[in-house]
Amino acid sequence: MALTDKKIIITRALEQTSEAREIFRKNGAEVFDLPSLVIGPPDDWEPLDGALKEITTFDWIIFSSANGVRNVDVRMKEIGLSLSEISDNIQIAAVGRKTASLLEDMDVKVSFVPPSFVADSLVEYFPQNQKGLKLFIPRVQTGGRSILSDSFKLKGAEVTEVAAYESSCPKDIPQKTIDALNSGQIDIIAFTSSKTVINTVSLFTKHFGENWLKLIKKIQLVSIGPQTTISCKNLIRKPDKEASPHDLEGLLQACLELNFN
Repeated sequence: MALTDKKIIITRALEQTSEAREIFRKNGAEVFDLPSLVIGPPDDWEPLDGALKEITTFDWIIFSSANGVRNVDVRMKEIGLSLSEISDNIQIAAVGRKTASLLEDMDVKVSFVPPSFVADSLVEYFPQNQKGLKLFIPRVQTGGRSILSDSFKLKGAEVTEVAAYESSCPKDIPQKTIDALNSGQIDIIAFTSSKTVINTVSLFTKHFGENWLKLIKKIQLVSIGPQTTISCKNLIRKPDKEASPHDLEGLLQACLELNFN
């Protein structure tokens, strides 16, 4: 089973398109780029820097994305610390295999990865009574969910949640992708987060006008997870498939299971 001759758009952060492209190309797909996120710094580094100066007072650091890991590590090194060193004394949780893998590549000890790669699963299966725990949650500045912070606070934890990065919408769609959409060549659009759905809709409206929905009517939609599916339903339509597990490999498998008859 392969995606031979299938033409697919994978909505992804600009900095992350190469990994997704390679995975799908190995399975026979022709990948058209549609970067739908640009990752950058938060508006103000001070909240993150302030939390990092107090990092040794926390019981857990909870990472929900690789972007948060990278920026925390960079800012930490500026004050003479590293995630690798502090993971000897502070427990680290990661939502998702990719985030955990990045931490492990940095020689960081990962104490907990939930069975399902979504924030709700981390809350449900968290391995310790949260009452009285001090938790540090670096996150995206805007557009992310507050379920981690809200849930842990309800269970009695002291939560410090700060912006470690921001994600914004690119200005343009690559011309090759515009041409493929206009000529009806695209078979699949795969969405990798709620924000990629929101930004893709914005980009489609900008480049194709208010009739963009008709343009993608016959294209199959695949979502990486439950929150992405909700955004698809609200802004486009129900996806044809949802990935399980909620990562790139799961996204690939969901695409392989599509029916093109």
